[in-house]
Amino acid sequence: MRSLGFICLCGIVAQAEEKVDLGVLHRIKDEAFQNSKVMETEFYLTDANGPRLANSPGYFKAADWVVKQLSDWGISAHQEKWGPFGKGWEVTHFAGGMVEPQYMPLIGYPTAWTGSTNGTVTGEAIQVDALATDADLEKVKGKLKGKVLLIGPVHDLAMRTTPRGSRYTEAQLLDLEKAPDPGAGGRGGRGGGGGRGGFQAKLDAFLAEEQPLVVMRSGAGFSDGGTFIAGRGGSYDAKASPGLPQVVVTPEHYNRICRLLAHQIPVKLEFNIQTKFYEDRLDSVNVVGEIPGSGPHKDQIVMIGGHLDSWHAGTGATDNAAGSAVMIEVLRILKSLNAPMDRTVRMGLWGGEEEGLLGSRAYVKEHFADPATMKPTAEHAKLAGYFNIDNGTGKVRGIYLQGNDMARPIFEQWFAPLKDLTEGKITIRNTGGTDHQSFDGVGLPGFQFIQDPLEYETFTHHSNMDVYDRIQKSDMMQISAIVASFVYNAATREEMLPRKPLPKPNPGRGGRGGGQ
Repeated sequence: MRSLGFICLCGIVAQAEEKVDLGVLHRIKDEAFQNSKVMETEFYLTDANGPRLANSPGYFKAADWVVKQLSDWGISAHQEKWGPFGKGWEVTHFAGGMVEPQYMPLIGYPTAWTGSTNGTVTGEAIQVDALATDADLEKVKGKLKGKVLLIGPVHDLAMRTTPRGSRYTEAQLLDLEKAPDPGAGGRGGRGGGGGRGGFQAKLDAFLAEEQPLVVMRSGAGFSDGGTFIAGRGGSYDAKASPGLPQVVVTPEHYNRICRLLAHQIPVKLEFNIQTKFYEDRLDSVNVVGEIPGSGPHKDQIVMIGGHLDSWHAGTGATDNAAGSAVMIEVLRILKSLNAPMDRTVRMGLWGGEEEGLLGSRAYVKEHFADPATMKPTAEHAKLAGYFNIDNGTGKVRGIYLQGNDMARPIFEQWFAPLKDLTEGKITIRNTGGTDHQSFDGVGLPGFQFIQDPLEYETFTHHSNMDVYDRIQKSDMMQISAIVASFVYNAATREEMLPRKPLPKPNPGRGGRGGGQ
């Protein structure tokens, strides 16, 4: 009886052998390494088209460029409208400096969806550690008109004793392979929303009444050494007013001004800030490219994607032109091979990710299921799987299963012939904060690759240094080859990728509407 039980158990856990076409894999690697276009694509997404803040002219310009480039390669491409999102915005001019007690040009930039100055304005600086309570507001009431208001304390900038850029060590990868402690969650999604609720709305109204010339904050986070992080300062809601001009500056400059004020030395600051709002196009778009399948399952789809939008102080190179360029390159590689694929391969480049995965959530709601009701569409049953890149420019070291145990033996066999390129570590862990969550949230197989961190969380992420020069060419070529291999395998295997059970309805995650 024990022997029979053992035999039965082995039958349960045994997995079918994956058919990996090594000839096609060789051609994928050869195209990715000998004829790569990924850095040229990265250039056009960043240097040529500039920042791609959601619904800004740069975003729509980049979306148009992607459609044209894919079409030129013979790949079907179009844009799918979703929304409403809200107003577009861009900076048309920025100059800032300290003019007393000495001149110092300020390294900084306006925060998104904030207003302009009336030409060049000059005012005395006044600093408060926080404006977070009614008592804080009462202390400065009547004292801000015509001033430049600094909000926030001095930031302690400790000397770095570790490298700014790094790759995963073997020990770190081994630790990552382990399941997390029970009950521990993955990283949550990014917040968003065009509205300004709670105390923030009260603060906005207070500042509008008090009328400081400019509101300034430190752009500190992980950043220093002339780096700053500039996110959202105002609202993209169509009904919101432009609000006051707001800027962030590098923490070294912010700290100097604060120290002068603490020593009772007056500081005078000068700004000329010109921003522009766009209210003629409140809906946004996702970019979709597709290579039709040619087999009996051509109505089934393998999807790949990453977000096209970015923040505005840099050019969004590592976050996430890198992921977008890789996915465009994957389509190019597969198209150039002209190897038959049973299933259709579809790419989605998403808008509004930085504001809360809005573009991918709208697409999933439109095509697959509304997480609020969890009632699948007909397309839901035909999605074989979704693969995402959005962790910078670092090479692939493995993949997150997102809790999908059934996919492990499949991916182990897909990684096996790629051992010369990657260790192919597989972790059951969830990772969050990007667009695969939109798919996983409605029971679809959605995966994010493990990538070397490099400088992503220490230098480039959302900062003014998120530019083309921080992109690693050899890593981008490696990512392209591995993703293309995974996509080809998913598009040609006999069955679709296994799924976790359909989640329960979540009325709080209905997302925004989509549409063609």
